[in-house]
Amino acid sequence: MKKIYVAALAYLIAGLAGGLFYREYTKAHDYTGDTQLAVVHTHLLALGMLLFLIVLALDAALGISGHRLFTLFFVFYNSGLVVTVAAMTVHGIRDVQGEDPLAAVSGIAGLGHILITLGLIHLFLAIRKQAAPRWRAAEAGGAREAEVGRAS
Repeated sequence: MKKIYVAALAYLIAGLAGGLFYREYTKAHDYTGDTQLAVVHTHLLALGMLLFLIVLALDAALGISGHRLFTLFFVFYNSGLVVTVAAMTVHGIRDVQGEDPLAAVSGIAGLGHILITLGLIHLFLAIRKQAAPRWRAAEAGGAREAEVGRAS
């Protein structure tokens, strides 16, 4: 659980720093146009901090962090988010400097998105593995209650 909390905190700090960088960097270059830098901080806060706070609550309820599926989620998702945000930052800096976008940066961002997707798949598999016994027990309990209701 502690590593989930640390990840959420790290993304909070990175998200706030990303917002500060965007504001100060564009101001220093007198840039007023659209740039990828404008959404780096929201990606870090939403996909980083908020997601890991939700995962922290899921871990408290279901105990998902002790499984290999969770470890795969953690590695894939964090790697993907870092790669994606790094590509967005490079793209945004090039925007502000008036340079053309690089196709390689878009490709790298795509790889980051693939890693995020793999991470989310593993998260849902870990949740299903831990929650399925509870679902079956709840369904069995509901079926018993329905039988008792019909008998009376």
